[in-house]
Amino acid sequence: MNPRKCLECSEVLQGRKDQKFCSDYCRNAYNNRLNEDCNAVVRRINRILRKNRRILADSLEKNQKVQPLNSLIEQGFNVHYHTGFYQTKKGDVYVFCYDLGYLKQSNNRCIVVEKSSYLS
Repeated sequence: MNPRKCLECSEVLQGRKDQKFCSDYCRNAYNNRLNEDCNAVVRRINRILRKNRRILADSLEKNQKVQPLNSLIEQGFNVHYHTGFYQTKKGDVYVFCYDLGYLKQSNNRCIVVEKSSYLS
């Protein structure tokens, strides 16, 4: 009978019969390696979302609640990445990046807003 071996380091396993790894380190290393391709995509998207939120937060801190959308884009804002929408009864659509968002107006300007609890 062949001894059972750790899936990560091939060390002989002792203990439970359904054991696959010799330690938490090997289990984490194995799973991290297994998922590294999808983790890279998620990290890249999260980086873009965090940058978008940081740009919106800077606008609010500088009290620039109304500004041209091009101004946000020049700062590195990516309009293709967001976390959600909110449509009002009037039909206005707010685009959110986590808790901060903007309302695009017809003159290519936007109003930067913070999400209120009643919008959730």
